[in-house]
Parts: sequence; structure tokens; C-alpha cells
Amino acid sequence: MDTGMPAAGGGRSTATGRPVLEAPDITRVLTRIAHEIVERAKGADDVVLLGIPTRGVFLARRLAAKLADITGRPVPHGSLDITMYRDDLRLGPARALARTEIPADGVDGRLVVLVDDVLFSGRTIRAALDALGDIGRPRAVQLAVLVDRGHRELPIRADYVGKNLPTSLRETVKVQLTEEDGRDGVLLGSAGAAGERQHSGAEASAEHAEP
Repeated sequence: MDTGMPAAGGGRSTATGRPVLEAPDITRVLTRIAHEIVERAKGADDVVLLGIPTRGVFLARRLAAKLADITGRPVPHGSLDITMYRDDLRLGPARALARTEIPADGVDGRLVVLVDDVLFSGRTIRAALDALGDIGRPRAVQLAVLVDRGHRELPIRADYVGKNLPTSLRETVKVQLTEEDGRDGVLLGSAGAAGERQHSGAEASAEHAEP
């Protein structure tokens, strides 16, 4: 779920930019978000975390581990592919499907927390809500994001935010996670006109144009 600039070779990222979060910062904000989830949910007995591929899945796993440390019990987590629910499918080349993995007990009657790395226009989250509606009927749905960069096009707001990061449309926000990129960090960079078009026309799976 990159912002504008794909990682070279599809593996380790070569993105550059000004660091806005380093590895210790990401660990700290995820710990805070986990505590906020426990506080708002009055525990985590019926919480299910669903990450939006790609990096949202890794963040959901990390949050699940932190919630387990706090509550002393495992927290169900999985992934939610939104590819077929995107509103830009007809605008670009075909995209590979990611995996949807729902915990064995499902989502009916549960508090589902959607997890993504960057919140941008809100279109990815709308697609995630549509995908979730075809899977089950949660009692409530919340949203946790590592970075909220603004520029919403839909009335969607995150319940849990690691960092609010005001940006211009000519800037990129690149989230790097060890599981995908070999390191943890968030970089703020600059995109040209092509980057702007990617942001506004092909948000992909994390509000910021993942290839």
C-alpha cells in the first residue's frame, strides 16, 4: 500500500524522502492504538482485526500481538481483499487478487477494526466496507490507520490514528514495514504530475496508489 511510488523489484523498498516516523515511533504508536482499542471496547473480547493488503495486514498482526499482551488472550485477526470492490477497476490494468482470511468465528456480532497504513481520500475504506458487508454483519466497524494524510473525498474518519500528517497532493507518503520492505519507517516525499494522477485516480489498496 504505497503512496505513489512502487518499491523497486516488488520486494525491498528503495523509496526516499523525509522521515516522519522511525521504527521506534511506529512501535510506540501501535502500542498506543492497542491501548485505545482496549479502552474503547472495554476489553477486547469481541474484537476482530482485519488488515487491508498489503501493509495493513502486517499492521493488524502487530496490533493483535500487542492486544494479546495487554489482555492476556489471543485476538482474532485476518485480511480483507478489496480488489473487486474498488471504484477504479475499469480505469486501469487488471490487478492481482490478494487473500481474504477471516478468523474461524467470523465477524457476525463482533467489533471489527479495519487496519490500513495510510488514510487518504477514503475510497479504499469504502471498498473495504462493501467487501466486509458481503462477508458478515459485525455489530460495529472501526478504523485504525498508521497515518492520516488528509484530502478526504468521502465522509470517512479513522477511529484510531498513529500520526496526523498534513500533506499537499504533490507529496507522497511512503510507509515501510520490515515484513515487506526490510525496515520500518514513514517517509514524506515529493511527486510530480504523474504521482498526483496516481493519488487521485488510482488509490489502490491503501488510499495512496499501490501498484
